[in-house]
Amino acid sequence: MPDSPRSRRSCLAVPGSSAKMIDKARGLPVDQFFLDLEDAVAPLAKAEARDRIVGALNEGGWDGKIRTVRVNDLTTEWTYQDVVRVVEGAGANLDTIILPKVSVADHVRWLDLTLTQIERALGLPVGRIGIEPQIEDARGLVEVDAIAAASPRVEALVYGPADFMASINMRSLVVGQQPPGYDVGDAYHYVLMRMLMAARAFGVQAIDGPYLQIKDVDGLREVGGRSAALGYDGKWVLHPAQVDAVNEIFSPRQEDYDHAENILDAYEWHTSEAGGKRGAAMLGDEMIDEASRKMALVIAGKGRAAGMTRTDRWTPPAG
Repeated sequence: MPDSPRSRRSCLAVPGSSAKMIDKARGLPVDQFFLDLEDAVAPLAKAEARDRIVGALNEGGWDGKIRTVRVNDLTTEWTYQDVVRVVEGAGANLDTIILPKVSVADHVRWLDLTLTQIERALGLPVGRIGIEPQIEDARGLVEVDAIAAASPRVEALVYGPADFMASINMRSLVVGQQPPGYDVGDAYHYVLMRMLMAARAFGVQAIDGPYLQIKDVDGLREVGGRSAALGYDGKWVLHPAQVDAVNEIFSPRQEDYDHAENILDAYEWHTSEAGGKRGAAMLGDEMIDEASRKMALVIAGKGRAAGMTRTDRWTPPAG
């Protein structure tokens, strides 16, 4: 498992059957991509897509992006062959597997055990390949705590909005927008917050699902802004036109990043011998203490993971 959470501001969905789209994905500024074997690949094309995915992973050129494959869900006849063929063929060049439609913790445990067997058979480091369970129905949400805790391989929980909306009979055909007649509050708030609580309770990331209206960047910003404000770590993107907006939404504002780093520097100095060993101090007109440090760590951590650099730096008072 990685020593610290990997940046997942933007995760690009790439059909595993399309050589053209796979090549295009290599040059996009996303934090993560996943080569899809599930919904984006027709049943008759799945076997060929596995081979194409193995070749694409082994060819490289992904420039530090998180390399992920979404396999089919465990109600289908394809899942075990997806896992075996992809991991045996390209396990050394694969970071995580997205397992869709996870409704119980045993789904994650099955994948964990299967990966362990393959890794041992091939001499790969056991446990290095992570798991990202995708929550797409009511049962999965009810069981989300157990799912998040099912394996040390779990790195992120992913929300699958379209299937989830269908599973609860929501009266809407537009993913992410409020359903007709729901004119107070946010119809998705409970789902997003419930998943976020499970993710944070068990130390994993929370990733929002895609926004299907590709040309509606304003709508994307509105929907993505809600989950980013709650504390989500990133969002899926379906098209290059969505990448810049999502990267921006899930990165701190420059002034917030600078302020967070300054809080950390100031608090470290004020609590030191030179700074008077004070547990609470002033940073300009703002009082900072241990709680301030914890909040600043969140913003600074997101900024560092996004590769941000400081434009303002606090210095200790002279003398």
